[in-house]
Amino acid sequence: MRETPRSQGTASDAEPVLPQPRPGCALAHTTGASGSGSPHRSDGRPPQTPRGVRYTGHYGGPGTTPPVPGPPIISRAALAPVLAPAALLALFALCTWQVAAHGPLRSLDERIARALTASSGPGPTLLPSPAAEFFADLGNMAVALPVLAAVLGWAAWRERRAGAVRWWLPPLAAAAAMAAVPALVAPVKALVDRPGPPGPLADGSGFYPSGHAATAAVAYGAAVLLLRPYLRRLPLRRALIGAVVLVNLAVGVGLVRRGYHWPLDVAGSWCLSGCLLWALWWAQRARASGPPSRTAESPGDGQG
Repeated sequence: MRETPRSQGTASDAEPVLPQPRPGCALAHTTGASGSGSPHRSDGRPPQTPRGVRYTGHYGGPGTTPPVPGPPIISRAALAPVLAPAALLALFALCTWQVAAHGPLRSLDERIARALTASSGPGPTLLPSPAAEFFADLGNMAVALPVLAAVLGWAAWRERRAGAVRWWLPPLAAAAAMAAVPALVAPVKALVDRPGPPGPLADGSGFYPSGHAATAAVAYGAAVLLLRPYLRRLPLRRALIGAVVLVNLAVGVGLVRRGYHWPLDVAGSWCLSGCLLWALWWAQRARASGPPSRTAESPGDGQG
């Protein structure tokens, strides 16, 4: 059976059907009207990232998106918790080295101590002997520990009354700072084994750093840090902090004035005490800036 031949006119008259653009199709690399050969989207939209605005690398190389990051920048807030302790520890290391190696600071230290003692020099005009003895005694454990214990008990009672979940944490941190004083001072005393200044304890040894100065600084300083959140008025806070600073200065002068310690003994103790108090302050700050730790207070618990 012979098939009917297809008309040539029908086949030649049919117009070619071009593919219709579909939304979301990929880039089609075709030659435009100008014959430049630059790629363009087949649906007529411009490319998402033109070549003119693409990011380049460090040396102008193409195709680095996003830009290559630079070295990490350490913020000032990240360094704040370590700057002050690092400076205090560096100063403590300097004092310890000068005392142990009989350096120039130790010679100056001994001259200042002899000028401040009650038996010679301008000492009596700086601090009378009875007052020097009184302030030196403020560094005794028998005087400083009861003061701190009273503040610890009051702070624990106040936190528990306010409904704090971990009401025992601030008093425990302050007690740990106080317990760290002999743990830090005693090994350094045994290692350096410095003889005492001229005075009632001249025949002894192990005077660096001063345990009395460290005890007074940590005990009274921790007490202020525990009381500070409850002092609403800024002038009252500043007055209490200033009073404790002056008391500790008087304790240091009294220890030197009465011949119980050299000035560098006191300075080294203040460096160690500053590190402990700084750690205690940052612990309180982290607790205050963390999630709320207080439960709902009753109407009568929020006052007083």
